[in-house]
Amino acid sequence: MFQDMTKQMTESMGPFRDLVNIQTKMLEELTRQQMECTKACIEATMQQTSELQKCKTPNDLIELQQAYAKELEETLRAANEQNLKALTSAQQAMQQLAQGSMDAMTGNKK
Repeated sequence: MFQDMTKQMTESMGPFRDLVNIQTKMLEELTRQQMECTKACIEATMQQTSELQKCKTPNDLIELQQAYAKELEETLRAANEQNLKALTSAQQAMQQLAQGSMDAMTGNKK
């Protein structure tokens, strides 16, 4: 009897464990992406700072700032796209998990 209850409890916790695993994977991916983005921004800032010393005219400075802003924009746009992909993937996995759990509860088999 105790073994049956333990087995039933373990089986009923399966979807919850799966949900935690999905969220953990998503957070790890988002953290990795944010670290890469931060690193790219810092590198761009350092590059811009070193190039700043080479500017001789106001036009050089304007061009440098425009290139720097464009590089940051591209980096942030790419990071945004990667974040959305990670979130969408996690959302789809959670929806499938929820649907599977509902199907199991109602007895629907697909």
